[in-house]
Amino acid sequence: MLHFKLSRLREDVPALLKLAGPILIGQLAVIAFGVLDTAMTARYSADDLAALAMASAIFISVYVGLTGVISALAPIAGQLFGAKRFDEIGEEVRQATWLALGLTVLGSLILLNADHLLAISQVNFDIEGKARLYLSILAIGLPASMAMRVLMALHNAVSRPTVITVVQIIGLCLKLPLNLLFIYGGLGIEAMGGPGCAVATIIINWFWLIITLSFVLFDGFYKPFKIFSRFSWPDWHRIWTILKLGAPIGFSYLIEVTSFTFMSLFIARLGTTALAGHQIVANLGTVMYMVPLSLSIATMTLVSQAIGANRQSRAEEIGWSSVFFTTGLCISLGIIVWVCRAQLLDLYDPPDEVKVFAIPLFLFIAFYQVFDALQITAAFILRAYRIAFWPMLIYAGSLWGVGLGGGYLMGFNVFGNTPEFLQGASGFWAGNSLSLGLAAFLLLYLFRRTAARFEKMQPPVQV
Repeated sequence: MLHFKLSRLREDVPALLKLAGPILIGQLAVIAFGVLDTAMTARYSADDLAALAMASAIFISVYVGLTGVISALAPIAGQLFGAKRFDEIGEEVRQATWLALGLTVLGSLILLNADHLLAISQVNFDIEGKARLYLSILAIGLPASMAMRVLMALHNAVSRPTVITVVQIIGLCLKLPLNLLFIYGGLGIEAMGGPGCAVATIIINWFWLIITLSFVLFDGFYKPFKIFSRFSWPDWHRIWTILKLGAPIGFSYLIEVTSFTFMSLFIARLGTTALAGHQIVANLGTVMYMVPLSLSIATMTLVSQAIGANRQSRAEEIGWSSVFFTTGLCISLGIIVWVCRAQLLDLYDPPDEVKVFAIPLFLFIAFYQVFDALQITAAFILRAYRIAFWPMLIYAGSLWGVGLGGGYLMGFNVFGNTPEFLQGASGFWAGNSLSLGLAAFLLLYLFRRTAARFEKMQPPVQV
């Protein structure tokens, strides 16, 4: 059985790369926002970098959790696309938009009232004030971000990620000059430091939405979906269907991201140097994460389309091909990062004390790549099958329990018997690596059981 699935790699990998390539480029363009923000703010001041680390960790937790709910549109529309039920896709898009509107209100309330979350890090008043301003500015761009996620889910479902990628690259071209303007000041605008990154981001968010909406409205490819054919009031049954799948996905995203968020907030207790070093390493880890994430999104698209076309065996084959290929690729990336750790750190040009602190953490980035690839691929395959509740429980137990809980015990040496090399930030990174390994094992087992169950439902081939 394993040999048979491996033999499909030659067919499946090109199809995955065809979709994943544009997705990866687009994701890297977005991640480059964070790289630019981190690098440019680091040159402004260490306090602004610490504030950026806190505020971005909170924002990403909120944003990823909410957009995870909307991402349920992708497997739903993907199955409809595979079944050639094109006219139903438009209605799903309209209902997902209503859901996005409600989630925007919730997200804005959290961003504008984040005092208790910021207090966890116990930093000084000036840093906390900069972080609060950063979050307040991003709340203005949240409506555009949420609407854009609906359009991104649609494009992934119908195998058209290149449209989104082009728009994201244009946004990246605008990011550098806007950051320079608002971080350092100019043209009569006073320097804002770290919060200036947020101003640049919300301008680009609204630009993205306007451009993408215009493209969907006028391009003939989208006419069969009838997205703008009529107005739809909220259909609570359809919204509930999206929410029933999307809420566990969003909560899974929230669990995954908050494991890093609270790492940042707890590591902030170790001092500004520790937090700045952690922020740089975490930022690089996020860039690397885009590789398995892009391949996983492409996998979800192909698997959901195969399920919609009632080709259950083919769906399983695509899934296993992605597992093997993605994991092998990420092992190679991990080795490269470890070998080139000094050169990569020099790209951020941090102060010497931050560099000394950050170097040992590169071991954990290289180590957990294999586990990260396995767990994210399995999770997205399961979403193609519209299964998200059990993965959510798996994430909660592994990432919060083993990862964050274990990391806290090791990092702060709670029991007094933690080896010195696992104390401090290293303990949190070690706990996170172990938690990803546990999640990967359980999610792959669930995929295997799910695929076997669906294959039994497939009707026999007519000869």
